[in-house]
Amino acid sequence: MNFIDQKIEAYALEHSQPESEVLKKLNRETYAKVIQPRMLSGHMQGNILSMFSNMIKPKNILEIGTYTGYSAICLAQGLQENGTLFTIDVNEELEKMVRRYFNEAGVSSKINYIIGDALNVIPTINETFDLVFIDADKRNYANYYNLIFDKVNKGGYIISDNVLWSGKVIDNPNYSDLDTKIIDSFNKMIHNDLRVEHILLPIRDGLMVARKK
Repeated sequence: MNFIDQKIEAYALEHSQPESEVLKKLNRETYAKVIQPRMLSGHMQGNILSMFSNMIKPKNILEIGTYTGYSAICLAQGLQENGTLFTIDVNEELEKMVRRYFNEAGVSSKINYIIGDALNVIPTINETFDLVFIDADKRNYANYYNLIFDKVNKGGYIISDNVLWSGKVIDNPNYSDLDTKIIDSFNKMIHNDLRVEHILLPIRDGLMVARKK
């Protein structure tokens, strides 16, 4: 996932808003106890998500893929008063840990945490969103995007994670696996979608930021 010199990244983090104690604790516990801890958004990306959310000041946020709750805590920081973050994850085994950290971070009252298949859950949510963060199973990225698009308000943002896929999206015969092709196809779909303005940011594992016109 690392695309820049580690010394430069370290310098950037040293001169950025530090992690809260709750996020530091969540980071440590995720790496100590949870499978595939690199799925955690982490300090750099968490700061970026928090910054985006605070700039947008969304009424409602939809997150597809909660994992251990790090990104949800960051995104919730920019919610309007009485705003809600809906976060969906299929992994019920992490629920107890996630809810504990939502409580510790003081954001439980702002978050509607739903366990289930997002493809089935999203149609049941009768809300519109100013910000959507997609960070779940990559093979359904296009399905998630198409499913939520009409629920995004005009001027709202859709942010999709892992769109550089550890650099594998660059045309290379050594990276011809199906997941890489799916991510590359998703990026092309966004690039050709005239309904949005978009930029692919080479941050961590890549963030595609699309704004609905």
